[in-house]
Amino acid sequence: MFANFVETIDGVVAIPELDRSNALIAGGSDADKFVMGLLRACADVVLVGSKTMRASPQGTWRPERVYPAAADAFAELRDARGRPERPAVAIVTTGASLDRSHPVLADAIVLTTAHGAEALNGVASEVIAVNDGDLVDLPAAIAMLRARGHALILSEGGPTVFGELVARACVDELFLTVSPLLAGRGLGLVEGVELLPDATDGAELLSVRAHGNHLFLRYRLRNGAARR
Repeated sequence: MFANFVETIDGVVAIPELDRSNALIAGGSDADKFVMGLLRACADVVLVGSKTMRASPQGTWRPERVYPAAADAFAELRDARGRPERPAVAIVTTGASLDRSHPVLADAIVLTTAHGAEALNGVASEVIAVNDGDLVDLPAAIAMLRARGHALILSEGGPTVFGELVARACVDELFLTVSPLLAGRGLGLVEGVELLPDATDGAELLSVRAHGNHLFLRYRLRNGAARR
């Protein structure tokens, strides 16, 4: 699994009270949009959380939508890799905060709890009960996606989903764009878990690129302990 984020210099990835805060944080970078499209074009499925979905009311999580100029190139890449025309979209949710009117649900997989599956029956093209309990078991959800042939999973699930994935040692690589902005408030890259001081084995920096004033970083994440 790999994840993609854009953050400000002071480490903010989302400002919940602002509509489309991710676009504001990205600072209008076409290079960031290209990277986002390229990663989606490489993925078998894009995994998002219900909060991320609500923050993007018209989001499709399709490569050609985020960077239309490379639509043909993205399509050629998927064809060369033997992938379907577009990556699937999977939504992780308990159902409590799911926007049932969101257009992406017409062609999305909803990964939820047994109780959530009962409540959400019919709201999406496919609703899967991952486990019993109050929260979705993310490693089990990932295993279900892989069992369906989705080997390359791209997480765009927001800092809470990402925090849980990191805590459960599910993320192999992180693509991180650093935007030349200061936010002063908002959510950081990881929310909901504490990683230090137990997780002392840090990430391995694989590459650094720059475009204008934006930095594009790629890390390999190493397994580490975490506690709630």
